[in-house]
Amino acid sequence: MRVLFVTAPFKSHLYVMAPMASAFRTAGHDVRFAAAPDLLDAIGAIGFTGVSVSAAIPMDVMMSAAEPDRGPDRTHLPVHRPRQTDYRKEKDPFEELKLTAYGCSTLYHHETIWDDIAELARDWRPDLVVRDPFMFAGALAARVAGAVDARMLWGTDTLAQIRADCFGEGGGPHRADGQADPMRDWLGPVFERYGHGFDEGVLLGERTIIGWPTWTWRPSDVDYVQTRPIPFHGPHRTEPWMYEKPERTRICITQGISHRDYDFGLTASIETLFEAVAGLDVEVIATFDTKQLAAVSSIPDNVRVCDFVPFNVVLSTCSAIVHHGGYGTMAASLERGIPQLVVPNIYWNEKWWASIALANGLQEEGAGTYVADADQLTSGLLRDHIVRALTDPGMTRNAARLREDHLRTPSPNDTVSVFEQLVARRA
Repeated sequence: MRVLFVTAPFKSHLYVMAPMASAFRTAGHDVRFAAAPDLLDAIGAIGFTGVSVSAAIPMDVMMSAAEPDRGPDRTHLPVHRPRQTDYRKEKDPFEELKLTAYGCSTLYHHETIWDDIAELARDWRPDLVVRDPFMFAGALAARVAGAVDARMLWGTDTLAQIRADCFGEGGGPHRADGQADPMRDWLGPVFERYGHGFDEGVLLGERTIIGWPTWTWRPSDVDYVQTRPIPFHGPHRTEPWMYEKPERTRICITQGISHRDYDFGLTASIETLFEAVAGLDVEVIATFDTKQLAAVSSIPDNVRVCDFVPFNVVLSTCSAIVHHGGYGTMAASLERGIPQLVVPNIYWNEKWWASIALANGLQEEGAGTYVADADQLTSGLLRDHIVRALTDPGMTRNAARLREDHLRTPSPNDTVSVFEQLVARRA
């Protein structure tokens, strides 16, 4: 079986797909990645064949230029946004859909990607396409090749929820108020150019691989394939201190790599994060690089700063983690069974795609807390949440319980057979 993975131009998104790609490869299938040329070195470094589709995308320039005005001071707002299912209290779903169409067409799909990926699909003829939920070029590849079309989520399935809110199940060319579908307006002419029509499958695929736990929010009426998220961090060097038992309680603080790599969005103030832990009787591992630290006045004595640590290793020595709600960090934290304190980053509608659902779910399960959105965080608030996580035995027990549930979830190796059967039926 030939399996084509179509990834977005971020290493963090590539690393979400890597364990699934490894599962197909070790099952004997031929695997390739289609990506922008900027990502080919990262693909090769993890042992896969990368095929360049589209011209290079200067993501740091593009994302910073496209970023909306952060607006005036917003500290008067509540620290918690509405629940994931209630995002309509803050945003009109149709405005969210227009924002998604604009972002995907501008940032993820260079105009050259369509010819390139159609040619790849015709020449290589994949049996299965596994695509990032924002890489609709993967849907075109599946149609050109006659392949099974699967999405692989790195967050919650907000696109399915937005579509249902705007058009009802099954979609449609217009809303009840007559406004046209921005996704159809963008992708319809593209697919027609290659002899294919537009339908909801272009957006939602035939199957959707989801790694987010069942206790996180998700829309109904989508054919999900539940798969255990495996933390994958790419090539790295492991030092003994990362896995040796620390002398005192250790916690970790991170904001992920996507915002850092491309310098966009609003993350929590590092100064605020450091103020929250200063003086606490804990060792803090903080993953920030020199650029992020440039504006920091001082680093507390109990903070050890590293530009990168493999979380699947270091979290085995930690008692809690403060993070942004990203997929890889979530996966490693669940695997180690530690309380998670979530501070969602702010970039367009990004927080609706994962971090709020995770924060809500952890809080309901008693295994973590939704501290505040990045633009609302204070050092005192975070300090209180950290102290609670380290002193509340119930939170520790619940985090361990979620780990046991996590380990019972079908692994990527188990998931391979689902798609082998789908492809066999298609043949």
